Amino acid sequence: MQSGVKTLSAGGGASLCCLLLLWLIYSHLLREGQLAVGTCEIVMLNRDSTVPRRTIARQTARCACRRGQIAGTTRARPACVDARIVRSRQWCEMAPCLEGEVCSYLFNRSGWTCTRGSGRIKTVTPLPKEPS
Repeated sequence: MQSGVKTLSAGGGASLCCLLLLWLIYSHLLREGQLAVGTCEIVMLNRDSTVPRRTIARQTARCACRRGQIAGTTRARPACVDARIVRSRQWCEMAPCLEGEVCSYLFNRSGWTCTRGSGRIKTVTPLPKEPS
């Protein structure tokens, strides 16, 4: 009976050690620039305010999306959205505008606008993905 308990105890300790090692490797990979699945980060943001009363902002985001998702915009932040939305250019379905703003499509569905009651308008035109 004691032999069985020692074997069980040793097996449990080895399993715990393996789990700890896997967790350490996983957390190290996340610290080394890996994104958690379903998350995005802004990697580049440029602003151009040379024209009065107009700011042109360009941002590049990096996302780690699940299968069937693609990088998009939700509440004015990069997010993983259903790939169907981007392919069909149904931009407003991903809720890209902030609370209190109204989403409208550009005339050729090349992007969208977010309009506030005060008249402030943000126009967004996504750039096509560069071939990898």
